[in-house]
Amino acid sequence: MTALVVLGCGFTGAAAARMALREGRPVIATTRDPAKADALAREGIDARAVPELSGDVVRALVPAGAHVLATFPPDGETDARVAGAMPDGCRSVYVSTTGVYGERRGVIDGDTPVDPSSAKAALRLAAEASWRARGAVVLRAAGIYGPHRGLHRRVAMGTFRITEGGDNVVSRIHVDDLARLCLAALDRGEPGAAFPVADDAPVPQREVVRWLVERLGVPMPPSVSLRDAVETLRHDRSVDSRAVKAALGVALLYPSWREGFAQCFAVEVLAAGGA
Repeated sequence: MTALVVLGCGFTGAAAARMALREGRPVIATTRDPAKADALAREGIDARAVPELSGDVVRALVPAGAHVLATFPPDGETDARVAGAMPDGCRSVYVSTTGVYGERRGVIDGDTPVDPSSAKAALRLAAEASWRARGAVVLRAAGIYGPHRGLHRRVAMGTFRITEGGDNVVSRIHVDDLARLCLAALDRGEPGAAFPVADDAPVPQREVVRWLVERLGVPMPPSVSLRDAVETLRHDRSVDSRAVKAALGVALLYPSWREGFAQCFAVEVLAAGGA
């Protein structure tokens, strides 16, 4: 079966790696953290602790014809040298972010122009360009969450601050759905295509926070001015990802945050030894 190589195996990469393992596929993964490499190896992944990705590392690591999933953050240099070293015949996916749409508000879909005006967006778009030049499919993910990571954890720990009014609309994607879309794009995505990715339920911030606090039994978080909020919470936009689902023939496991956070609660209770 086709090998999967995950470069920069973090939250999304690990989810995709586990799915590929369940399909019986060989999986190779890189991470900078030796402890994380050991943990991945215990799950059956051929995990390598690699302090720095380079063309030589990629040429030694990636088998001919492999599927390559790149999930590491851009630094302005690594993507160009790694993508440029991909062996012929490989298919690749690069996980990007809806941050490339900058301050655009309203509906974001496959036809929405990117906004490279900020340094972060420009850096990410340069990374995208390096991968697309080698035929990669780019998935621009909304806020990624899943068991042990995401809004529900910050609300539970009391570290979340809601922006004043909470009227701004946010989109998100469960890590398992993003991983499934990555694997589908590796199988049958059109080379060079780019898609925004989110679930089917964009929602005003206050609505999802209210739903969470009721289930967690904690008070509503204090508010903070829009000026003082973290950058990702200042946006007010609805991500429409019908294009990627149609192109790849994928239906989401968690079409809304309600199903997604319910799954997170169930997994976390089991992990804690609950009934």
